[in-house]
Amino acid sequence: MARGRDEVYVAAVPLRATKGPAQLLMSAAYSLNLWDFQHFMVIIKPHSPPPQFQALVYDFQPKDPESVYVALEALSGRPVSGVVLTRTLSKLPKNKCWFVGPSKENAADKACEFNKNWEMNLRVGKHDCRDYTNGLVEFLTGEKYVLEHLRKSNGTQG
Repeated sequence: MARGRDEVYVAAVPLRATKGPAQLLMSAAYSLNLWDFQHFMVIIKPHSPPPQFQALVYDFQPKDPESVYVALEALSGRPVSGVVLTRTLSKLPKNKCWFVGPSKENAADKACEFNKNWEMNLRVGKHDCRDYTNGLVEFLTGEKYVLEHLRKSNGTQG
């Protein structure tokens, strides 16, 4: 950990899906640690977090991730309307959260700069949460292909 610098993490959560069997399948795949069925995001822990939160989360996903129609479009390889979400966390996740390194500059400002230029058409496997995570982490820390490195070092499946 670098003193006096914002910390950058990558976290994985289950993919969101419509309620019912699809949601159960995504949760099961996440529990089995199947890499391709996880949603990735970047977490920034500011050097001096304000009292109301400990970290900021940035992720890229479909505008309506629980829509069956959006899922069908995305799985067929067609672009769907995406959105970059930013939210706060009261604490870092305990599971599937990896420290990547310190940010070279103010990470929240740099993330906003990165997001202004991010293309919002999401294409599964070509321009999705993995590309967003890899791109933002590289922009913040200089670390390239972070998800590939994490995948190899954690021996995950998929």
